Amino acid sequence: MELRHLRYFIAVAELHSVRAASEQLHVTQPAISRQIQDLEDTIGAALFERTPRGLKLTAAGVAYLPEAREILARVDAANRLARRIASGVRGHLRIGFVENAAWSGIVSHALSAFEQAAPDVALELQPMNTPEQFDALAAGRLDGGFCYRVGALPEGIAGVPVLEQNVVLAVPDTWPLGDAGSVAAAALAGKPFIAFPRNVYPAYYDRLLSACAERGLTLDIRQEASTETAILSLVSAGVGAAIVNAANRDRPPARVRFAELQDLSVPLPLEFCYVAHETNPALKHFIEQLK
Repeated sequence: MELRHLRYFIAVAELHSVRAASEQLHVTQPAISRQIQDLEDTIGAALFERTPRGLKLTAAGVAYLPEAREILARVDAANRLARRIASGVRGHLRIGFVENAAWSGIVSHALSAFEQAAPDVALELQPMNTPEQFDALAAGRLDGGFCYRVGALPEGIAGVPVLEQNVVLAVPDTWPLGDAGSVAAAALAGKPFIAFPRNVYPAYYDRLLSACAERGLTLDIRQEASTETAILSLVSAGVGAAIVNAANRDRPPARVRFAELQDLSVPLPLEFCYVAHETNPALKHFIEQLK
């Protein structure tokens, strides 16, 4: 049985005439009659009663008609669904993000604009640090993520540049350091610092300490915390200073003051990263819109 058998049957049933169905479908009358006969042979029951006044549905035909309509309607709906998924306007997208990256207008605008353009794509947003996102991408647990790239991207991962941040100094607001709005690296010598453990993001940790060493500064790290939120909490408590992503200025914590670093720079490019061979149409749509 093929779908045309059902289409021909429905047309004849609704028009009560092979001739009228032929004109509507632009198919010859013998072809329609043959397909109706094939359908009846397949079912094993007569669907039409041939009378001098035309065709009349049998009891089997009356019962079969709404089922045939439902089958075609479901096929049409499936076709529409497949087209929408293939075009990237329906589906499911798992996106990771570094928390402070979402405070930027660009990231939040990109997510909001995509939700408006593709409201039938379910967005699942997962806060993770950059190395966690790279691991999740490689394992297939994420479709994409907003990551701070330090050094080369992992093999098989592609990226779309979004913006570039840098680092700033965060100090307790009770400290006089940074009152002028900027600080030289030399002024940080001997001050207690809070930092990430190296295993959280080794590439960033090494880049930061290397940039400090280039200015003759060795950070006196007294405490470690695994997130910048926790680091800034300790700064707020007066435990020490920290060098953090400048994005934190968009959401300054209480009792913390930020100051520019006059001669110390650690560029933090924010990129939307994804597996290079990923074929999810919704992801392709998201990347096109992001670009």
